[in-house]
Amino acid sequence: MPSAASAGPGLPVGRGLFYLIVAGIGWGTAGAAASLVFRDSDMGPVSLSFWRCAGGFVLLLAARLVRPRRTGPYGAPQQPLGRRVRRIVVTGVALAVFQTAYFAAVETTGLAVGTVVTMGSGPVLIALGARLTMGERLGSGGIVAVAGALAGLVVLVLGGGEATVRPVGVVWGLVSAAAYAAMTLVTRWWGRDGGADSSDTTVWAFAVVSLCLLPLGAAEGLVPHTAEPARVGVYLLYIAAVPTAVAYALYFAGAAVVRSATVSVIMLLEPVSAAVIAVVLLGEELTAATVAGTVLMLAAVTGLAVAEARGVVAARRVPAPV
Repeated sequence: MPSAASAGPGLPVGRGLFYLIVAGIGWGTAGAAASLVFRDSDMGPVSLSFWRCAGGFVLLLAARLVRPRRTGPYGAPQQPLGRRVRRIVVTGVALAVFQTAYFAAVETTGLAVGTVVTMGSGPVLIALGARLTMGERLGSGGIVAVAGALAGLVVLVLGGGEATVRPVGVVWGLVSAAAYAAMTLVTRWWGRDGGADSSDTTVWAFAVVSLCLLPLGAAEGLVPHTAEPARVGVYLLYIAAVPTAVAYALYFAGAAVVRSATVSVIMLLEPVSAAVIAVVLLGEELTAATVAGTVLMLAAVTGLAVAEARGVVAARRVPAPV
């Protein structure tokens, strides 16, 4: 069985870490773009999620059709069809539950509490799941980093003090976190042998998500009413392209080779980048809580990324058994 620190024949771990960092920052831009869509139209959150996933699917499929075919990632053999279908369906359903339950949490208990419950419990569930299913150990340094990241998340999101906790919203947040944890863990599990094509999974998982969200989006209203159709169209295209097609493609590729707990903490760059965008581009006030939370989370992400890279180097120095 491959070491937890080794990528095996797949994507190099260092590149996987870089992919995850870019994906986390990209995810953070989605909220700002969504706020612009909501400002200029009457589109609802579920309909936006549908168009985000459907547009991401179309863009990823187009990129896949024009890209030369490979036998597998980095020369790895292609997985059997049945295993590929199972991986795609499980990932797609988990992604659909993750997004929809998060929207329900935000709608019920507010953005601040919904974000803290979902993104805060996600790393804990992932760390426990990775320990139980794959034997991945955090170590004392990793535990401190995760704790620091969660503390930074709480300070960053709840620092304003205006939050209302509703039990139903907390439950939805936990459901979302559980689906996010499952998505991350199965991606890592199937990626350990290097035989899984992450680009194939990403494309067709978005097809599954789009099908799951279509009836909900239709009930909410798929076509928005707006006085600025061209502007809203540009916002939707950006959301489908950058924080969806590009970011999720990088996420699934990186999550296949990086330890699951490290993945979950690095992806906390999403609220960090969202906070920075809110201050720099949307004119929100820069508070002490924003600065403190951002510093704590960036320190945790940097510490875990360095530890992950050192673990790979150390694993390569261990002589192979004769």
